Amino acid sequence: MIKVLMNSLREFKRPTLLTPVFVVGEVVMESLMPFIIAGLLNTLQTGSDVQTLIKQGLILLAMAFAALLCGAAAGFSSARAACGFAKNLREDIFARVMDFSFKNLDRFSSASLVTRLTTDISNIQMAFQTIIRTALRCPLMFVFSSAMAYLTTGATALSYICIVPVLISGLFFFIGKAMPSFHRAFRKFDDLNRAVEEDVSAMRAVKGFVREDYEKERFGREAEEIKKRLIAAERIIVLTHPLFQACLYLSMQLVLFFGARAIVRSAGTEMNVGQLSAVLTYGFHILMSLNVFSMACTMLAMSAESARRVAEVLKEKPTMTNPEKPLTTVADGSVSFEHVYFSYAEEAERSTLADIDLTIRSGETVGIFGATGSGKTSLVQLICRLYDVTAGTVRVGGADVRAYDLDALRGAVAIVLQKNNLFSGTVADNLRWGDPAAPDDALVEACEIAQADGFIRSFPDGYGTRIEQGGTNVSGGQRQRLCIARALLKKPKILILDDATSAVDTKTNAALMRGLKKALPDTTKIVISQRIVSIKDADTILVLSGGKIIAKGTHDELTAACETYRDTFEQQQAGCENE
Repeated sequence: MIKVLMNSLREFKRPTLLTPVFVVGEVVMESLMPFIIAGLLNTLQTGSDVQTLIKQGLILLAMAFAALLCGAAAGFSSARAACGFAKNLREDIFARVMDFSFKNLDRFSSASLVTRLTTDISNIQMAFQTIIRTALRCPLMFVFSSAMAYLTTGATALSYICIVPVLISGLFFFIGKAMPSFHRAFRKFDDLNRAVEEDVSAMRAVKGFVREDYEKERFGREAEEIKKRLIAAERIIVLTHPLFQACLYLSMQLVLFFGARAIVRSAGTEMNVGQLSAVLTYGFHILMSLNVFSMACTMLAMSAESARRVAEVLKEKPTMTNPEKPLTTVADGSVSFEHVYFSYAEEAERSTLADIDLTIRSGETVGIFGATGSGKTSLVQLICRLYDVTAGTVRVGGADVRAYDLDALRGAVAIVLQKNNLFSGTVADNLRWGDPAAPDDALVEACEIAQADGFIRSFPDGYGTRIEQGGTNVSGGQRQRLCIARALLKKPKILILDDATSAVDTKTNAALMRGLKKALPDTTKIVISQRIVSIKDADTILVLSGGKIIAKGTHDELTAACETYRDTFEQQQAGCENE
């Protein structure tokens, strides 16, 4: 896990390595200063000249200034390293997610990915800065202060040895007890983010069904659960403070007792006031470093779950990759399925698609009809390799889709779904997702074919009209037509409309289909629709049921030979007449 995360350090290795150097300098200065102060106290006690006092005072001032510079440099370099590391982690995770296939994405919820990109990486950033500065400083301070205390007063400094094991044992006992609650709380953040994401994206449904109070209560339950788990952990962690205070005061009393007795008994020959002052300061450094180190360990343990979750995404290998020598050109829009089987899960008992044999000529218009769950969308997703077949072969332009460069294949295929996504920006910005270099007249031409130009020009700002996130300020039918126009700008060899005109009225739909047939004579058009009127003029219509093609032919042929198709068509016709 650590190796995976450290791959994101890259250009921030230098400040990461410099931070410990500055920390060592800071610790050395702070460890030497009590020794110098002890000498200064002894000088004052014996009555020295002013020049000696000034000299020792200047030495102390220089050491304090050096410690300050080292501390400031360590703080700056550690902050730069930690912030840069977090930036790289976010970029690496986002890039990895962009490379994921749909099969990879099925393993992670969008709420979980958002949590990992935000909360989890923030935890890792704080932990990383703690490791390279605080967690390193504390052991160094413990070692240097212990050595200097022993050199200063000898056996008296061993009084701390009795206290240190008690403090360390107690601290790690409390931390171990608190960690499970911290882990459960952090995992619960996924559920909290999921609730926010669902409610914000489905706000119209929430308000339409008057479910605001219910959703507030549901969110409150999730927040309450996180609060309880964090409180359970904090109740244990707070016990470390009185433990530290008790150990600190007990050790001070021991040192004062033995030190004062040594001074009185030896009349200052075995130990003097300056040495006692120094060993007290070193004792405070020793115990404080242990206390801070325990807090650092608490943070690291809390962040371990975040690190594991982030590493899980980085270690996830995309299930789809380019071959060693990929094809970069799609010859034409022909499509063929050769005994194709497909399942979303390897352990699935039944295939989503079973033994699909199909040939579509380039430029042909194919309609696909079937009930919900019949495998229509699964079929077309294999064409642009959003998923890979479980068995069999899908060919586009005469070549196996797995032989193509993914960008080249998907660049030749445009797919428009029923639930379309528009992005924040102008209408023109959204359209240029299809072709970033498209001139204005190309935008207009694509929109005319998609029957979108009329309503766009009715907006006050026309093609400069601002689209809100998700396209919430335009109707469902307008969103669909904008997405179709966006797809047309790709100039695809294969155009797939997956129920992409479900929110469009019959008259507009008919005009759109005529426009596509006239404007794209060489483009293969695959139209999925529950409305038979949208596909009745297709060259070939497929009827799917249970993941299999149960009938194939023209509209007239299917009306005569396929009972399912005929009954549906008659019901839809009767419905139109009643309207």
